[in-house]
Order: sequence, then structure tokens, then C-alpha cells
Amino acid sequence: MSKTTGRALRAVALGLAAAGALSACAPLLVGGALVGGAMVATDRRTSGTIVEDETIELKAGSRIREALGDRANVSVTSFNRVVLLTGDVPEGADKAAAEQVVSKIENVQSVVNELVVGLARSVVSRSRDAFLTTKVKASFIDARDLFSNSIKVVTSHQTVYLMGRVTEREANRAADVARGVDGAQKIVKVFEVISEAELANHLPKASAPPASSPRP
Repeated sequence: MSKTTGRALRAVALGLAAAGALSACAPLLVGGALVGGAMVATDRRTSGTIVEDETIELKAGSRIREALGDRANVSVTSFNRVVLLTGDVPEGADKAAAEQVVSKIENVQSVVNELVVGLARSVVSRSRDAFLTTKVKASFIDARDLFSNSIKVVTSHQTVYLMGRVTEREANRAADVARGVDGAQKIVKVFEVISEAELANHLPKASAPPASSPRP
């Protein structure tokens, strides 16, 4: 493990530990990105879309809880109005119900339903998934040819889901990097693919050097 990866793992692990302590009693987890600061600067969505995604996540979490109660463990992640559902539900009808209520939320464009029907996972299994997310994120930081903060990582049942607005090259590169992380059994790309021209327009332009003052 490189020094960069080690530092990234420690930093993200501390964040996950804090988040886990806060949500230990919550059966439904809601993902999301912080609005403002560095996150907005490195996120390829508009600030308005980021707010919409967070609103979608909050509404989806509330409506799934109303529909399924505490018998399901569902994680909701919205990126550019595409909603990813991961976690566990006891019956197939619950999986369909979760997708139905989310699809009716304002601004939701599509739902990727990856809920697994069966017994709820143990705390150990969920912790393993959380640590796998940490390792994938750290690997993206190590990969100097990726904008790591532009890619959202979600892990469930050792399947790694990748979301973001990326070029085809970035999508393939990110999948290759994630595939090489120990413990990742499957990689699923939920990317929105943009062109190299769109990426170039998104990136900040290099500042022009100051003009030299004419000699008197």
C-alpha cells in the first residue's frame, strides 16, 4: 500500500466511523454530497442539481420509510437525478414498492434498483462494504489520471457502484482501478458519459500570466 493510499484510507475511515456512530440506529441510509466549498468546486453537476439530488434523497428516504417501515435496509443515492437503490428488502414486493415511490418524486429521471431480496445483512457485512468503499476511494486518489472527487462510490454486498459525469476514458479507467481493489466482487458503472469537449468546458481555465508593465 502506498503512503498516499494509507493516508486516504485513514482519513476516510475516520469519517466513516463518525458517520456510522451517528446512523447506527437508522435502518434507512441516505447518501449525498455536501453543498458548498470544495465539493461543489470538484463536482461536475451544477450547484442547483446538487441541491435537487439532496432533496431527492431526503424525500426518497422518507417515502420508503413510510412504505416499508423498519423491515428494510435501503440506501438512496441520487446523482444528476438518477437514483440508485441499494441494500436489502425481505420480499420482492418491497423491492418493487421502493422503486415505485421513488420514481414518483419530482425531478427523478430514472431509478436503478439494485435492492437484494433476502435476509438483512449483518453489521459485519455492512462494515465490510463501508471499508471497501474506503479502499476504492483511496485507489482513485492514487490514480493520478482520475479526478477522484468527481466519482461517487457506493458499495453493497461487495458490489461497487460508480456514479458521476465522466468521459468514456474516465469511466473505463475508474472501473479498472476499482476492479483491482481486494474484496470487490463486481463493478457496476452507473455513469453519465460526457464528451471530452464537455469535460474541457467544465474544467477551470488556466489563468493567463499577468501582462508586464511597459518600460518608461
